[in-house]
Amino acid sequence: MRKSFKASIASSAALAVLFLAGCASDPGTPLAVAPSPPPAVVRLAPAILEQASAYRTYMDRTSAITGGFQSGEDIAAALQSADAYEPTALVRGAMAYGAIAALQDQAFVAGIRSFGSGAEQRRQLAYEILRNPSYVLGLPGSISAQGLVVQALNADGQALYNAGKAVKQSAYDLQKQPWSKAEVADRPGRLARAKELSSALPPGESAVTARLQQASVGAVNLGLTPATAAGANTEVVVRSLAVAALAVLNQADTADMASIDAVMADRNVSFCMTMSKLNLYQCLAVSRPNYEDIFCLGQHVMMDTGRCVIKASGQAEPFEAKFIPVVRSDIGYNQPKKPVRKKTSKSR
Repeated sequence: MRKSFKASIASSAALAVLFLAGCASDPGTPLAVAPSPPPAVVRLAPAILEQASAYRTYMDRTSAITGGFQSGEDIAAALQSADAYEPTALVRGAMAYGAIAALQDQAFVAGIRSFGSGAEQRRQLAYEILRNPSYVLGLPGSISAQGLVVQALNADGQALYNAGKAVKQSAYDLQKQPWSKAEVADRPGRLARAKELSSALPPGESAVTARLQQASVGAVNLGLTPATAAGANTEVVVRSLAVAALAVLNQADTADMASIDAVMADRNVSFCMTMSKLNLYQCLAVSRPNYEDIFCLGQHVMMDTGRCVIKASGQAEPFEAKFIPVVRSDIGYNQPKKPVRKKTSKSR
């Protein structure tokens, strides 16, 4: 009886094994698959978002200045608002905003993620970008993202330049009004304030910062259209792409700001803006009537700064006709001869 009982148990166990094996091989039974980890959230350090917000706020505010001045006080207020930027800070803000523009391109974001799927891969890719920001140009999606950066900066520069051109024209149109011919009040103080305002870029509006933060993660569309013009591999554009790629790799947070600051370094456009500041100071130093201050505002604060931003985008700068005197070779020109000095006779 014991033998038959043991045989029964063995038979039952064998049937159970066969049943389980049959279940495992049943094609109709789905196999449990571990879910893939969600993509890392794109994160820009608050300092980068604040730089982008300061740039965006300045460009919007200054481009909104028109030539409808009614008094010297109106001109002084516009000058004080438009002159409030430090060149290096504004260029860094342009790069930060350019990085957010690049992050609007989901193909670029996906391309960076495909190269940096693991922690070690992300670190290695970030190292290559930090070592040489141009490395980002060879990554998937970089061409279309580059087009977004170019379009964003070029549109900003053109808007500021065109607004400045209209303000400059108003300097001539308003000369018919008596108040425009009056001497500027406190000329030395006005120049000193212009230099003081050029030491920093005011912070951006909180609503602008919040919107750009949402745009950096793709939650808000900035409405950009990629530019297709060639020759846009400027330092500002390339470094904007580099910062965007580092953000996708989670290497652009607060702890990484020392490295990011090194990436966001530019000398060409900063020098361009510094020269526009120096030209403004010279203009204000010699300006006396109110309408001349309007000229200084339109030309050196708005048009010159707008031209620098266009230069940062790599697009063609606006043409400005300048008077260049030409000496015609077909017209004879004889310099007047110096009169011969008569010799005086010496008395003997």
